[in-house]
Amino acid sequence: MIVPHTRLLVWSAIVLLPFGTLAGMDTGARPFAAGVVVLFLVMAAIDALFAPRRLRGISIELPEVTRASKDRELKLLVRIRNERQMATTLRIALETPAALQSRAEETSVVLPANNEWSQFDWSLVPNERGRFTIRSARAETPSPFGLWGFWKSFDALSEVRVYPNLFRERRNLAALFLNRGALGLHAQRMVGKGRDFEKLRDYIPGDSYDEVHWKATAKRGQPVTKIFQIERTQEIYVIIDASRLSARPASRTPNAESRTPEKPSTFDTRPSTSLERFITAALVLGLAAEHQGDLFGLLTFSDKIETFIRARNGKAHYHACRDALYTLQPREVTPDFEELSTFIRLRMRRRALFFFLTSLDDPVLAESFVRNMDLLCRQHLILVNMLQPPGTQPLFSNAVETEGELYEKLGGHMRWQNLRELEKVLHRRGVRMSLLESERLAVDLVSQYVNVKQRQLL
Repeated sequence: MIVPHTRLLVWSAIVLLPFGTLAGMDTGARPFAAGVVVLFLVMAAIDALFAPRRLRGISIELPEVTRASKDRELKLLVRIRNERQMATTLRIALETPAALQSRAEETSVVLPANNEWSQFDWSLVPNERGRFTIRSARAETPSPFGLWGFWKSFDALSEVRVYPNLFRERRNLAALFLNRGALGLHAQRMVGKGRDFEKLRDYIPGDSYDEVHWKATAKRGQPVTKIFQIERTQEIYVIIDASRLSARPASRTPNAESRTPEKPSTFDTRPSTSLERFITAALVLGLAAEHQGDLFGLLTFSDKIETFIRARNGKAHYHACRDALYTLQPREVTPDFEELSTFIRLRMRRRALFFFLTSLDDPVLAESFVRNMDLLCRQHLILVNMLQPPGTQPLFSNAVETEGELYEKLGGHMRWQNLRELEKVLHRRGVRMSLLESERLAVDLVSQYVNVKQRQLL
């Protein structure tokens, strides 16, 4: 497409306006004025005719896949091929989705002579998590006289994968990931005799009767004792609720404002929904489990099982978990805890540690959850974690000024009381439930995991 430049408008005002006026006022000068006008129009037409030739042999390429983190600057590599190897100036623009904010709508690039390939970095800031596609790029070049600009769209298909930003959570957990002396999350001496069978040996006076292997004793004709070892590799699963309950905003608690610095961080990772917080915390917990040598697994559900990745370790496995989570979005359905418990009983036979990330402030769903946990708590260790709903706190936690605020606080107190009762019901079944703040979800999950490891609860 050809568009006029400012130079064309300026020269049109310089040539057409005075000579057109001269032709209308002086009949003797009319042929000369008409000739000048015609000459100018012919030159403008020839300039427009040769403008498309400036983009011959020009092509734009983008990387097929680019990985980035939410709210962190992305440098997208743009490569330009100049087959004619002639010096030219281009204005480049990318047609990016709204989730990929560009610092500039377009940029000017000078292609040097005798150089087939040129490249530069295009700055983008993703503000959403997920998979996004850049389908085309636009290049514009001036005509030989600079009166026109010719722009052309090029097919430049590129996929941008935006992952959750773990910058703030990893910074808060920096001390846990250090491995210096007595500080950090590292291998520690385990206390206890363990649960995993290691070998058999002859009976030694003082061995407990419950450690005697009676079948081996009967076969050998002398007492034989069982030796156990501490469990070194355990299975850790994070179970994420991706139903309508996770689509609610993850509100900030009043106490969190005092911990937030006055100057906002350049890489602000504050999520907009509860699911965002669940995904970020799950990935951080996966890093902690990898550091401890445990097996980390993932399960997401709504009214059905969305994703299941069996517990393993290694960087490739962590990347697989991350790829399974970065496109996860909440669905407008009610969670089916019965389907979830049936799936777990059929697919997970080995005792494991389950971190449930869900919301149980709905009494009907809470009752269904408790009923189905009876089938799992006898075999697995279950930790239920949910974000504290807005206004859910004891009645006299804060001062009340108006009558309307009193009723609002009373409603929040009743919701808080219901959750406390639910916590007691689950505790009697051996299920631990915690009501956590949004900003400390990842930190608290890692703390619970470290506590389970130290106490050998699994």
